[in-house]
Amino acid sequence: MPGLQLDEIRRYQRDGWVVPQWRLPDARLATMQAALDELLRRNPGVRPEKLVSAHVERAGTGADNGEGVRGVADFLHLAQDPDIVDMVASLIGDDVILWGAHVFCKPAAEGYETPWHQDGHYWPIRPLATCTVWVALEPSTRANGCLRVIPGSHRDHFLHPHLHEDRQDLTLQQRMADGCFDEADAVDIELQPGQMSLHDVYMIHGAAANTSTQRRTGVALRYMPATSHFDRRLKPVDGKTGVAVNFAQRPLWLVKGRDVCGQNDFAVGHPA
Repeated sequence: MPGLQLDEIRRYQRDGWVVPQWRLPDARLATMQAALDELLRRNPGVRPEKLVSAHVERAGTGADNGEGVRGVADFLHLAQDPDIVDMVASLIGDDVILWGAHVFCKPAAEGYETPWHQDGHYWPIRPLATCTVWVALEPSTRANGCLRVIPGSHRDHFLHPHLHEDRQDLTLQQRMADGCFDEADAVDIELQPGQMSLHDVYMIHGAAANTSTQRRTGVALRYMPATSHFDRRLKPVDGKTGVAVNFAQRPLWLVKGRDVCGQNDFAVGHPA
């Protein structure tokens, strides 16, 4: 069943997010859960909520991915899955670039909070456009800090002011300024392993700390339309997020169609 159903596309356009009917087959889920175990094994010194570019593996070198993480190629293979890419294409067009994959693993009892924010503040994409596919590898519930969203907050394509948070117990040291939205409108996106949610780059979202007895893990796959430019010269809020990123050397993959923009560099970050 390639792509999203029409009613799913309409919900995404209206609300800024959707949980599709399609989910990972059991065998693929088992593969990804094993990949998660390997990722954690390879990165004992990295906070598990901050496993940036988990899809970038420097096979045979023992080196990290240029952003402080030793990745596992299974996350790249997941992000290249035609069923997932076709769902994304239903929303952003048939020319699609994969530019990121971030594993958020919140340990039981001490999983960090993710403050309310909009992703667009931190990404060097112009015009700004991205669809994130958040794939649950373990149960994601209210109790263990599931993703929370403000439906419809994407519609005006406006980035609200963000403030720096000088706290170490956050996945992101940025928080939306007070008064930008009403938290009473928040919706919890509870997912079972293998389910996923898709959300827009302007969507206001966050997640509570995990104080439960159950770990919560998902991988956020990031896709942009190839009509946009991944501009490596830009450094949005550089060094102020608490997450180590290196957009100047971040590899891109054209996973569907062609580079309509014509300015995206698909050589940077890949082995020579």
